[in-house]
Amino acid sequence: MKHKVIIGLEVHVELKTQSKMFCGCSAQYFGENPNTHTCPVCLGLAGALPYPNKKAIGWCVKIGLALNCEILSHSKFDRKNYFYPDLPKGYQISQYDLPFCINGKIKIEQNGKEEEIRIRRVHMEEDTGKLIHETVNGEKVSLIDFNRSGVPLVEIVTEPDFENALEVKQYLQKLQQIIRYLAVSDADMEKGQMRLEPNISISFNLASKELPKYKVEVKNINSFSFVEKAVNYEIKRQLEVLEKGETPIQETRGWDEKSQKTVSQRIKEEANDYRYFPEPDIPPIEWTKQEIELIKKSLPELPDEKIGRFDKEYSLSKYDAGIITREIAVADYFEECIKVGQKDKVTAKQIANYIINKKINVDDVLPAKLVEEILKLNKTEEINIDELKLVVQKVLKNNPKILNDYKNGKESVIQFAIGQVMYVIKKKIDVNIVKNLILEELK
Repeated sequence: MKHKVIIGLEVHVELKTQSKMFCGCSAQYFGENPNTHTCPVCLGLAGALPYPNKKAIGWCVKIGLALNCEILSHSKFDRKNYFYPDLPKGYQISQYDLPFCINGKIKIEQNGKEEEIRIRRVHMEEDTGKLIHETVNGEKVSLIDFNRSGVPLVEIVTEPDFENALEVKQYLQKLQQIIRYLAVSDADMEKGQMRLEPNISISFNLASKELPKYKVEVKNINSFSFVEKAVNYEIKRQLEVLEKGETPIQETRGWDEKSQKTVSQRIKEEANDYRYFPEPDIPPIEWTKQEIELIKKSLPELPDEKIGRFDKEYSLSKYDAGIITREIAVADYFEECIKVGQKDKVTAKQIANYIINKKINVDDVLPAKLVEEILKLNKTEEINIDELKLVVQKVLKNNPKILNDYKNGKESVIQFAIGQVMYVIKKKIDVNIVKNLILEELK
């Protein structure tokens, strides 16, 4: 049956602030001994009061601005109530109806066409503790590490604008790139710094703009490859249910890499199940236009802007510019190489080609060394022009088809002729000289 796939995304990004969201504990918990970065606030002990991390809030707004969001001048924190072992307070401090950022957008490219993905909201919250499932003395147990509890977490929620797994993957890759350009998070998925949660449903009513009465959320995926597999599996699974005349259960599922399947975790909650209410211990937050402008001015040149500038200033193709700007460290290195290579007239195109084709590690090769390697590579040997002319004449005489093809307008045959001459000469000489001699003889 004809159907349409409807996918929305929630992405959680841990910010790399020094301290946690609502206390002074170190937020650099990865690889540390369990429960060593904790205090009464992030352990949810009675009487402990939260105090917000100003830098984290500023960085959340920075992300919102980079995603073309509107920043609300009046915002607040809320309590999201649910009971789970990794949530020591029995609620999470998050944002509900007045997030910091709303109504953004981001463009991705699909089949050579630009598509706009709408961002519903970008809001600030605290991370939970981490459950570790192990076997102790032959018994299966769940242990809790609260080092992560209270780490600043930004949630980025899209509208249901995706129709397939490839669009989802492209969006996520671009989002990760923007986050890294902003330097607010390393967004390392292996360390849990960026966690992906697609919401998937399917409709057979192609004309209707109404969303289906159910959606399935796949939680805490930590790789682009896994999210692509999970979405494709879930589309197939839901179609099988719908084609039986049944409605898929609205639930939260997880991705099991071993079985290559999504597995049921719990029935999905609605917003009212969380019994949101304003956080009484943190006053509302007000923004002035001047404060927002100040954050906006601190934004770096973002990937799309950089690609446009590299095209204009350095005449790079969109493809080459896309590769060079994929990581900000490589883009900066590329421009440093251009400065170094100016005196020797090494072109931006030569530098870009060398970085891309040789897969240069920018941490290992100094710009001056790279320019030196390009000059060595392009260094040509001297050759007697009369000697070269005789070789050209001999090649053309032995290959009469070259002249015939050239007369018939096949200019690509020139490259074949150049290759034949270079094969005979067996020296690294200036290709332009060879080309000009061949054209002279043909004419």
